[in-house]
Amino acid sequence: MLTNNKLSLKEKIGYALGDGAANIAWRGVATFLFIFYTDVFGLNPVTVGVLFLVARFSDGISDILMGIIGDRTKSKYGKFRPWILWTAIPLAVILALLFTSPDFSNSGKIIYAYITYIVFTLLYTANNIPYGALMAVMTGDDKERTTLGSFRMVGAFAGGMLVQGALLFLVAYFGNVNPSIKVDNLADKKFKVEVSSSKNIENVNIKTEDGIATFVWEDATITSEENTPTRGKSFSMEAHKKYSFIVSGEENIEESNISIIDQKKGYSNSMYVMSAFLALFMFITFYTTRERVQPPKSQKNNLKQDLKDLISNKPWLVLLVIGLLFNIYNSIKQGITVIYFTHYLNNQLLAASFLVGLMLASVAGAMLTSPLGRKLGKRNLFIYALLFSGGVNALLVFCSPENIGAIFTIGIVSEFAAAIFPTLFFAMLGDAADYSEFKNGRRATGLIYSAGSFATKFGGGIAGAIIGLILGAFNYNGQDTSSIKGAIPGIIMLMSWVPAIITVVAAGLMTLYPLNQNKLNEITTELNSRRLNEQQNQIINKPN
Repeated sequence: MLTNNKLSLKEKIGYALGDGAANIAWRGVATFLFIFYTDVFGLNPVTVGVLFLVARFSDGISDILMGIIGDRTKSKYGKFRPWILWTAIPLAVILALLFTSPDFSNSGKIIYAYITYIVFTLLYTANNIPYGALMAVMTGDDKERTTLGSFRMVGAFAGGMLVQGALLFLVAYFGNVNPSIKVDNLADKKFKVEVSSSKNIENVNIKTEDGIATFVWEDATITSEENTPTRGKSFSMEAHKKYSFIVSGEENIEESNISIIDQKKGYSNSMYVMSAFLALFMFITFYTTRERVQPPKSQKNNLKQDLKDLISNKPWLVLLVIGLLFNIYNSIKQGITVIYFTHYLNNQLLAASFLVGLMLASVAGAMLTSPLGRKLGKRNLFIYALLFSGGVNALLVFCSPENIGAIFTIGIVSEFAAAIFPTLFFAMLGDAADYSEFKNGRRATGLIYSAGSFATKFGGGIAGAIIGLILGAFNYNGQDTSSIKGAIPGIIMLMSWVPAIITVVAAGLMTLYPLNQNKLNEITTELNSRRLNEQQNQIINKPN
């Protein structure tokens, strides 16, 4: 069978669901784990940033090892598909444990966070490197692979939309604490709200259902600088202790209009639901895909030669660095968004609508990547997308909390271009695998795709460290109102121009990428000719 056959729609959708599952895990972690660790679990932001970075130091080794293992796996299901099956449930379980908050001491919490986070990254490696490599062996046609890459990214963004769009609403649903609430009308659009709970709750968020009214503490001992009006307040509740606020800006506020959410319970139960979807999607991917491209029959296992070919593969080396940089860019934006909406715009649920808007823009960007890539070339399109996305995103520095429309518009336009990065990246890794086979007569697809997992995870780790260090420099404490106010400049920096700097550096480095479309056409034609000759030789030499 020729390896450049077209793929069925069923197989493309099935493959796409695998990245939907991966993004339930990865975008769930990238978007919500930092704020969960700081605002719910009670860890210091610098501690969290160091954790994210330290956990990445093993990734270079684990990713390469997983690539090597994948290339050498032999089963009736192929080299890479079985790993999707084997890791589906373990990955779902560890994702749930990441967002579980046991009642440990501060040291115990740090140890628990390190163990669960490192295990998560290892299981993600065991799942995602084979998943990424699978795309390169489903078809030998580089253009068909770009189309499959677009389907993959649509699946990825759909999974991201599921977790980023639904999670905060699930948090509100599962985190309802049924508190005691008393509301007294003081004047027109001005009320006194008194709340209490029958149990201790480490972190709650109070707001009105409409999210319009502003809250200030009634406590006269709190200075005006520490008690600025915001559309919600985050604080810890002691059992049977009363907390009083002056709430202004809405008419006819009643007890039923006040929302108080237990963030700890809400996040944990919500992520349990998401973990179930993750496992289901992985199973569908396994059962609907097939492997078709095999290494040359004459190729023998030679790890030393595989590594030598990898280091001399210039397209792969460029993509490794570019992948690292654009994942830092995306991960900073994802990691700071909920904090930005919670503490700068004072409307956490609005972040869900914003993230859904970004995901819709991402789907559009992913679907247009293939036609744009054919017109402009993959390298040029990558450069244009980097500069455009970063430049637009930097405009957020000029937005105040009242500029909701502008914030949404800037974020969506920037994300449309940012969606092109991963869509092109994973297709171009397949091109790098083809280049290695074209140049060296050997193919190590899993090893090539280890760059994708390494760039994703190490980029996320560096992004987490950047967020933690900048917020730490501004003395951010997610459970302390006064420190949150002082950290607002750092939050704005991270949401706007800090990630934009990275896109400029990445665009400059992308000019070094050597594979243009003419070269890719030459490679595809030559490899298809070799594979056809190999198949014909097998038929000729087949015993009667």
